[in-house]
Amino acid sequence: MYIVQVASEVAPVAKVGGLADVMMGLNRELQNKGHRVELILPKYDCLDAKGLSLECRQTGVRTYFEDKWHENAIWHTCINNDQSLTLLQSLHPKLFFDRGTIYGCHDDIDRFLYFSRAVLDWLALQQETPDIIHIHDWETAAIAFLIRQGPFTRRFEKTRTVLTIHNMAYQGHCSVEDLDKIGLSGAWYDAPKRLLEDFGTSLNLLKGGIVFSDYTTTVSPNYAKEVLTPEGGKGLQLALKENLHKFSGILNGLDYNYWNTETDPHIYFPYSSSHLGNKQANAASLRDELGLQQTKEKPLVVAITRLVEQKGVDQLRHVIQVSHDKGIQCVILGAAPDPAIHYEFVDLAQKYANDPDVRILLAQEEALAHKLYAASDMFLMPSLFEPCGLGQIIALRYGSIPIVRKTGGLADTVFDVDYSGKPFTETNGFVYENADNTGIDSALDRAIQLWKNDHKKWKKLMVQAMNFDFSWNASSALYIDIYKKILKLV
Repeated sequence: MYIVQVASEVAPVAKVGGLADVMMGLNRELQNKGHRVELILPKYDCLDAKGLSLECRQTGVRTYFEDKWHENAIWHTCINNDQSLTLLQSLHPKLFFDRGTIYGCHDDIDRFLYFSRAVLDWLALQQETPDIIHIHDWETAAIAFLIRQGPFTRRFEKTRTVLTIHNMAYQGHCSVEDLDKIGLSGAWYDAPKRLLEDFGTSLNLLKGGIVFSDYTTTVSPNYAKEVLTPEGGKGLQLALKENLHKFSGILNGLDYNYWNTETDPHIYFPYSSSHLGNKQANAASLRDELGLQQTKEKPLVVAITRLVEQKGVDQLRHVIQVSHDKGIQCVILGAAPDPAIHYEFVDLAQKYANDPDVRILLAQEEALAHKLYAASDMFLMPSLFEPCGLGQIIALRYGSIPIVRKTGGLADTVFDVDYSGKPFTETNGFVYENADNTGIDSALDRAIQLWKNDHKKWKKLMVQAMNFDFSWNASSALYIDIYKKILKLV
């Protein structure tokens, strides 16, 4: 099959969250299974293009926006050694993707509607027609209905679309006039069975993707159940229920080539589940780098996350504040886009700047994240909701035992040592249910006690964690089954 993936992120060149890692891992596995995969991304001016060979392959590609035709340039490169990446450079006077950021502009709706239309304008010029166009989140959801209108209807008659929702909280609220800008009759979509919100008066791009795509997925089986409720669906639960015949949850995988303790170039020392000695050496080197005291009496507990409400910042703050009482070392790595949260953690970082056991690092640093996974004994993920989560899967891969709240994909991947109902040999972490300090204390305290009191059992738990298989192999096969189903190849 010829599969085109259209997204707003891909690791390592344009990464904000887990979407970027999914794009890297899923596309590689689809290629490994013999399919031709093309990934299309905006050509942001903030791309991390170090080491990339960028080639401008086409100019004068025109796209329609606000009653005029605007030119674009098409660039090509390869990332991660073997993955083809097409970058669409907008030459619109508003410089849609020359903002120094991927998200967070006042006109994000315009930016990504323009991108969605431009992608189809460019694909329509190519000799080969995609079998599948796989779109991701609200930023590219418009492709699902745009492709069935106007100049694209006949050109992509045999092409099928799949929408993957990575986070239901971000939906793309817009107006009739916004759709008019890309050449659609916006008023036609202002209807309950199309884009009009079920619990509001605006149009909703993510709803349009659900209604008009040939299939919709989300990123874990448990999250697929949660989004059918008012709490999880964020206003789109009715649209999903009406389209259950073409909706399911597929667990995100992890790129085991990239996240590999034996070959990871970012960590201090390589190690494996059969040779764990270097994990302690990684911990010692990290303590030196961060200025933490060297100790074998305290477990190293880390969190690598965006510091937003969804990620349980209240519980992270609590763990920092009680770390001395619990006898742990604690490191938090993450950026806070919300100014209020940012300045709160700036104050905490200053308070603990010289503490021998605590570090708060307000940054997004890929290399340091790898070092933290490799060095840590435990990994905190106290999310209020979590569609899938990759942090806990990476932690398992690196032998850092996850401590997570039971929600979304965390419930699909982390199985409690004491309360999962599974034999110990099938467990890999510690889970709690209530999103409060008491909840996280209950799981963290159990983990600390096992780490301190039964080193042999803890080592077995680490080995079990590292040997769980959450690679893309099984999940990519499920996507291929969906592609074949909607193409009627099965």
